[in-house]
Amino acid sequence: MSSDELIWRIAGGSGDGIDSTSQNFAKALMRSGLDVFTHRHYPSRIRGGHTYVEIRAADREVQSRGDGYNFLLSLGDSFARNPQEEAYYGNEEIKPLSENLDDLREGGIIVYDEGLISDEDVEEIDLEARAEENDWHVFPMDLRGLAREHGREVMRNTAGVGVTAALLDMDLEHIEDLMSDAMGGDVLESNLEILHEAYETTREEYEFEHDLRAPEGTHDTEQALLSGSNAIAYGAIDAGCRFISGYPMTPWTDVFTILSQNFPDMGGISEQVEDEIAAAALAVGASHAGVKAMSGSSGGGFALMSEPLGLAEMTETPVVLIEAMRAGPSTGMPTKPEQADLEHVLYTSQGDSQRVVFAPGNIEEAYEQTRLAFDIAWDYQIPAIIIYDQKLSGENTNVDVEFFDRDVSPDLGSTLTEDELREAAHDNSGKFKRFNYADAENGVAPRSIPGQKGGRYLATGNEHSPVGHISEDPDNRVAQMDRRLEKLESIREELDEERESTQTYFGDETAEYGIITWGSSQGAVEEAVSRLNENGHSVKGLSVSDMMPFPEAEVTEFLESVDEALVVEMNATAQFRGLLQKELGRFGEKLTSLLKYNGNPFEPAEIVEGYEVNLADEDREPTAQVRIEPAAGD
Repeated sequence: MSSDELIWRIAGGSGDGIDSTSQNFAKALMRSGLDVFTHRHYPSRIRGGHTYVEIRAADREVQSRGDGYNFLLSLGDSFARNPQEEAYYGNEEIKPLSENLDDLREGGIIVYDEGLISDEDVEEIDLEARAEENDWHVFPMDLRGLAREHGREVMRNTAGVGVTAALLDMDLEHIEDLMSDAMGGDVLESNLEILHEAYETTREEYEFEHDLRAPEGTHDTEQALLSGSNAIAYGAIDAGCRFISGYPMTPWTDVFTILSQNFPDMGGISEQVEDEIAAAALAVGASHAGVKAMSGSSGGGFALMSEPLGLAEMTETPVVLIEAMRAGPSTGMPTKPEQADLEHVLYTSQGDSQRVVFAPGNIEEAYEQTRLAFDIAWDYQIPAIIIYDQKLSGENTNVDVEFFDRDVSPDLGSTLTEDELREAAHDNSGKFKRFNYADAENGVAPRSIPGQKGGRYLATGNEHSPVGHISEDPDNRVAQMDRRLEKLESIREELDEERESTQTYFGDETAEYGIITWGSSQGAVEEAVSRLNENGHSVKGLSVSDMMPFPEAEVTEFLESVDEALVVEMNATAQFRGLLQKELGRFGEKLTSLLKYNGNPFEPAEIVEGYEVNLADEDREPTAQVRIEPAAGD
């Protein structure tokens, strides 16, 4: 484990301001010159229930959550259902302390709010003995009392940040600046008083025998703290999207909210509707009318979108849909990450699907691949889907502001102008041959927009003739289906030959063994590959983003270059490995799965251990809560 990093965990109850406090502290660390990465864990409750946020900060690039953490600020749960141990859920008041101890590193720091967590609670969990055993440094502080003295109890979080800064020997400048940006008047004055009082009290009352200090670093360029949801929303805006429709559902709601907040200032439209069927249908209708449009949901909500998704495929209406995965089936664990909707997104809807699916693995890819999804959708008149999960949705990391310095792209792709429509094919009735397979290029028959002179045609979910009339003629059916399927071949050719690869490679390209993953597990895998090579192994990694059409050539080259490969993903049924074997069955004997589906994302050490237990032939069982599925035939 690295000693040059801070992994700070703030824990409390939902409603205790854990998320906002952690965001501000992460920004302060970023402004001090550090790279930061946050991990959010919260229950499916409006108020109450143990929640925490981790901030990993270092003077180098950080790409994932770390292995455990080294500083705990426990506020207790102010909204506990029942503070009695014999209650069904146990004593929830103390869970922000008691349920976080297993992950705390040896020599770590604990600050807890003795204004809520009593001496009896501390004795009950045997904190003193555990602290001695693990060399933890424990600092009880009456954060609530200090907050009430200078303002209101809700400001206890500010007191906790002040104690943190004192124990880490941090300067308060960046914290003060953020507070000044966010508030003013008496509220600002009270918070500043609490911050300084907590800071000075800690330094006066305690001797610091611990070694943990905030790292020091610098940034050469201006940084912004963003989540995957921010990146997807900004990618859509820069791609020219000006319509979004949806119904709230965690974790997709973040993208919907960000776009809804920004669209009024740029002439865009946001519509919250009664359900996800209406949301997807509205987006398809808006696109048909000539605007770049998107919709989305999570899990069960996306299931309802299968019918309008099929309509978009049959009418060849471009649209971008978002699918933010969470643990299922059904409602499952709504606020926990899982990568178990891959097959659902690839194959939901009716008949033989023609769609594009991208799975970004980090913040930059979320932005880039959202823009790419709009480009492909409008060029090829096909639905494009961005699939990600609660982890990528909610984790925050610093990104170079210049990365987003791009031109907006309002281009509507293969949409004809009225001048071009005059030269296009029409039938004897004067209708535009919108679905003309006779002269389609790359499977694409250019479209018109309602209201254009000479662009009149019929749009129906039934199989149809070139002008859109319902047709069950066998020859027409085969010609239309073959033309629509040709789009996927053309898209794959464009992605391979005309655009930069959306797959991500890491490690020594001559390595003997491989680790392959997809989506938000990318960062943990990349760090694991680096550690394995430092430990003397010969390993390289590949993170795949193109789910459909599948990047057969790139993945083939990778798998041919290694003796064996570990497939890392967050689900119980090895869905990505199943896709690999479906597309590239001859490599089945090379593929071993490392699966995690307990509601928490991978830590790098779990992947290192999974590799060593499997591919390095170490005779032991993994200690982490993961499952190993051997290669086909083993």
